[in-house]
Amino acid sequence: MGVVNFASGVLASIPSPSNNGFSIGPIFFHAYGIMYVLAVAAAIFISRWRWTKLGGDPDLPYEVAIWAFPGGLIGGRIYFDITTPSKIPDHWWGVFAIWDGGLGIWGGILGGVLTGLWVVHRRLSKDQRRWFMDIVGPALLVSQAIGRVGNYFNQELFGKPSSLPWALQISPAHRPPGYAQFATFEPTFLYELIWDLGFAGFLMWLWTKRVVRAPGLFALYVAGYSGFRIFEETQRIDYSNYFLGMRVNFWIASALCLAGLVSFVIIQRGLFGRGCEPAKPAPPGSMVPGGRAARTRDRRPVVAPRAAVATAQDTSRSASKGGPQAAKPPPPPPRKRGKRSG
Repeated sequence: MGVVNFASGVLASIPSPSNNGFSIGPIFFHAYGIMYVLAVAAAIFISRWRWTKLGGDPDLPYEVAIWAFPGGLIGGRIYFDITTPSKIPDHWWGVFAIWDGGLGIWGGILGGVLTGLWVVHRRLSKDQRRWFMDIVGPALLVSQAIGRVGNYFNQELFGKPSSLPWALQISPAHRPPGYAQFATFEPTFLYELIWDLGFAGFLMWLWTKRVVRAPGLFALYVAGYSGFRIFEETQRIDYSNYFLGMRVNFWIASALCLAGLVSFVIIQRGLFGRGCEPAKPAPPGSMVPGGRAARTRDRRPVVAPRAAVATAQDTSRSASKGGPQAAKPPPPPPRKRGKRSG
């Protein structure tokens, strides 16, 4: 009977970790920070893999990440400090303590995306930037899903009290005021993790179909993630500032979801010159042995607009057949006429 009760107790809820990291000598490694590093690595891997399929420079995602990662950290911490000033640690370095209080996801996304766009603006054409945005959108979803594992170790971002079998055990020190009598809560961070992975898979499937004008997939990423956050913000009970009776992040998520949907419609209809045709995989000739994309002198991707590709193919085909575009040898020099003897 004792074994049965033990088993039922284990299945009745999800335990939270007793520590939020581990020590190696004098250095303590926070699980929250480790998850962020893994999240960035996953975003780079996915972006590099998909960008290479278009014949792009495989090193470009690395270059973007080098700048976008710190840009996201700075933006996320600024957003957190502005929206939740009461949660800043009472030290001179409190505003910088990302390990104590965390990051605001909206500020992190904004800072990372703006920094990444600044990098690719110097590398790519307008259409190529749109294709790159469609590649990054699903990669960011996977990255955000991995980052939510860090919230599990910190015992944060949970929802209302719950008795569901997958409810999360929260230690008394991490329970919000007024909820000390409850032991298990909705694991809203887990719901978001599952949504992010599933939605990322859906966007990648759309990308393979080449039916969405670029950067329509990025617009869907903004709308889809924000749409789920609308639901999540109605479930969470952690501290937040309120506006018109709802959490501030609820209104931000609502505005971004609407903006993402409107942007998607504009892109798909080509209004105001927005959007372009989806990129096609690079032809076999643009790849080198080993699957790495061939690089041009200016390190730009091999992908090119369809019209340019068609023109180049027609020129090459005409030249091979000896047509009017074929290169002709120069005419021989004129013969000199000799003087006739009288």
